[in-house]
Amino acid sequence: MKARLRAASVILALALALVSRGAGAQSSNLGHLTGDDSGKPISIEAEQGIEWRQNDRLYVARGNAKATRGQNSVRADTLYAYYRPTAQSQLASAASHAPAAPTKRDGGSGFADGSTEIYRMEADGHVIFETPTQTAYGDHAVYDVDQALLVVTGKNLKLVTPRDVVTARDSLEWYDKQQLAVARGDAVAVREIKTVRADVLTALVEKPEGQPSHISRVDAQGHVMVSSPDQIGRGDAGVYNLDTGIATLTGNVTLTRGENELRGQYGVVDLNKNISRLLSAPPSAQLTGVHPPRVEGLLVPRQKQPETQPQQLRQSP
Repeated sequence: MKARLRAASVILALALALVSRGAGAQSSNLGHLTGDDSGKPISIEAEQGIEWRQNDRLYVARGNAKATRGQNSVRADTLYAYYRPTAQSQLASAASHAPAAPTKRDGGSGFADGSTEIYRMEADGHVIFETPTQTAYGDHAVYDVDQALLVVTGKNLKLVTPRDVVTARDSLEWYDKQQLAVARGDAVAVREIKTVRADVLTALVEKPEGQPSHISRVDAQGHVMVSSPDQIGRGDAGVYNLDTGIATLTGNVTLTRGENELRGQYGVVDLNKNISRLLSAPPSAQLTGVHPPRVEGLLVPRQKQPETQPQQLRQSP
């Protein structure tokens, strides 16, 4: 049985290698998600077997399934790979007035002339996406090759990079062309001892030359909170620069340090230097002549500790 499964894996790897070549420009859409491996063949293996549904143009790998391309891989209980004829093959078929269906000699797959491409992959159950610089976890994932869009859903959603950890309740999305990650639903981004929390977090990922990719900026929307061990900032929206440690908050802003609290509509929090600045409105609003509400604050003085009375020495009789 194991020998048959290994053979199925090898056959599928060869087939998908042809699919990858046929994808042409489509395979380059994998972009940074697959690093420099977009031109390499995809191999798929599974413990419980692989189905090739030629009529549906679909592969199904079951049982601890794994798809690998170069240094990048996806693991899941079940993997689905959807393929289709390429645009080039359809144009060639139309020009020759021949039907677009594949020839019989390749079993109806279209692999004989490399005229197919994978356009969608799905993963179900214990999903793990791994690249050399980041790993994503979830229960279900869909990768749309045309849009270069990965969506991971389920419980315990998490994206891990060498410096950052991002979690979410509803979904994790990766927009490869824009190099953007979006976490939805009680989303949290953590770097060292600094945390950003919001209903939705949008993280911009940068990859400096010769260095691993990292999150450089996070845009937060809804019930925003940024915190370090010494201070907490809250607002309706915010932008956090992870490289400088500076967060800008807008809308119903509160800055808290111990029992002290400041309230306004615009705040700047430096989480690296533990310095906060609060304004009644953004600087642009002040320049227009608009008179916003005043900044309010609640400052609680430290309670003076009672002095201990020295014990009187007993005099000997």
